[in-house]
Amino acid sequence: MDFKYPPEAEEFRKEIRAWLEVNAPKHKHPPYDTITVANDAEWEERRAWYRKLHSGGWIGIAWPREYGGRDADVMQAVVFHEELARFNAHLPYIGAGVALAGPTLIQWGTEEQKKRFIPKILSGEETWCQGYSEPNAGSDLTSLRTMAIEEGDYFVVNGSKIWTSQAHRADWMFLLCRTDPKQPGSRGLSYILVDMKTPGITTRPMVEINGQISFNQVFFENVRVPKENLVGRKNDGWRVATTTLAFERNFGGRQYPNLVRDLARMAQQIQINGRPAWESSAVRQQIAAFACEAEAIKYNAFRGITRRLKRQPPGPESSILKLAGTELNLRIQMFAMELLGPYAQLDRGEAFAVDGGKWLERAITARGGTIAGGSNQIQHNIIGERVLKLPR
Repeated sequence: MDFKYPPEAEEFRKEIRAWLEVNAPKHKHPPYDTITVANDAEWEERRAWYRKLHSGGWIGIAWPREYGGRDADVMQAVVFHEELARFNAHLPYIGAGVALAGPTLIQWGTEEQKKRFIPKILSGEETWCQGYSEPNAGSDLTSLRTMAIEEGDYFVVNGSKIWTSQAHRADWMFLLCRTDPKQPGSRGLSYILVDMKTPGITTRPMVEINGQISFNQVFFENVRVPKENLVGRKNDGWRVATTTLAFERNFGGRQYPNLVRDLARMAQQIQINGRPAWESSAVRQQIAAFACEAEAIKYNAFRGITRRLKRQPPGPESSILKLAGTELNLRIQMFAMELLGPYAQLDRGEAFAVDGGKWLERAITARGGTIAGGSNQIQHNIIGERVLKLPR
């Protein structure tokens, strides 16, 4: 395999790098690509950076021009994210619109839905949340019970969703619900778009261990949703939902070598027994082991890039990336806590906090990555059945 990037991609790299040198935010906050948002002020900072990226034409660059994208090819998109990481200026997370809702609508939406929603997803004018998990239907998503019953020109929705990221700030939700209670499992499910301002919706924020709010439980009581907000066919929503899940689990893989380098830099700065931690052979060996794993994940991610170059949808290799990447991230953060010792308990903004307290925040949220997007136990099943062809 030839890992050299084509000339067009390198020219694109020069363009985005020149723009970032002028426009990248000069902040010391943790990268804005995580779902964890410290407060409303940070949310507005993220939206401001998102709008600046949009003004430069850097949001949805791989989307069709007719929907506001650049028609950038796969390798240009890879280069784009590499350069964002180089400047610590990641694509800011302001909901699930540009990563999940937009690509799903491009594939499954009607022309009316695409024209209505995609431009406002790109501009950040409307933000989105994902209505999948329920109190009794998490990784076993097909057992969900939220109902949407047809009544004239509407679906009437009743039920509850949980672990809904940024629902308290979102304008819209893409909701997976049951439209035929007589059909079991993945049959009888539908995928609909819900305006979060619709009467009957109650959002209850969930305070996390770090005192922040990213997740919510959302309640639906006789919520009337126009039938034109159905995406795909009625009772065939699982097909649409799995498209969204494939995008959600396509974690990329190229961020992990950067994370290891960040850990190595920190190990060179802090001291253990009066000497830089980096001088310990045990510390260097552990970080070297992390680096090997990170490189393996990065090269496995090239399989996903190859599928996209062949115009194929994301495949089960995205489950491998999600599983290996989130497990590696968790072990890196736990090791960082060991290196920091008593300084590990200092949070963002506190005096003497190393790197502004970002390592504690990363450690607190790392376990969640092994659960979000389909728990890692579920990913083991997917890999066993779809990749290794093992019996169920």
